[in-house]
Amino acid sequence: MKFAYADPPYLGNGKRRYAPFHDNSEQYDTKDAHLLLVDRLVSEYPDGWALSCNPKDLAWLLPAMPEDVRVCAWTKTFHQIRVNVSVQYAWEPVILWHGRDVRHRRPMTRDWTSGCIAMRKGLPGAKPKYFFDWVIAMLGYEDGDVIDDIFPGTGGLSDALAVWRWDDGTEQEGLL
Repeated sequence: MKFAYADPPYLGNGKRRYAPFHDNSEQYDTKDAHLLLVDRLVSEYPDGWALSCNPKDLAWLLPAMPEDVRVCAWTKTFHQIRVNVSVQYAWEPVILWHGRDVRHRRPMTRDWTSGCIAMRKGLPGAKPKYFFDWVIAMLGYEDGDVIDDIFPGTGGLSDALAVWRWDDGTEQEGLL
């Protein structure tokens, strides 16, 4: 199966925060670019995909998505504190579409995960390894599958896939 994971710059942050890291990051300062990304994910990855986004963008993103998407939650136990914000942003939606249906999965995979943010990765919004393990599990990744990382950033997804743990707890190295 062929899956994708996409973590585009939050709307309005492309040029300001990601220009040194992504070619054409400024295009993600428009809603149209994000909607085109959704169209791409749906058409190129019918087996399944996951998309990270800003909670405040759910209102306009979800109507453009297939009806059977699932909004999952990454809750951050340690996060950036914004002084002038009364209710802190301590979670990030991960929109999941399809993936392999794994019945009686052991251990089970929840539609949420919780933990600290990645620190000192050199890229704003970098994700920690446990986050990628969670996305890999939600997609139902198995040996021989492919997960395209649309915005590879720090390479965290490929690093996580290189030592993915199977259901029996053993690590499978060198899958890429």
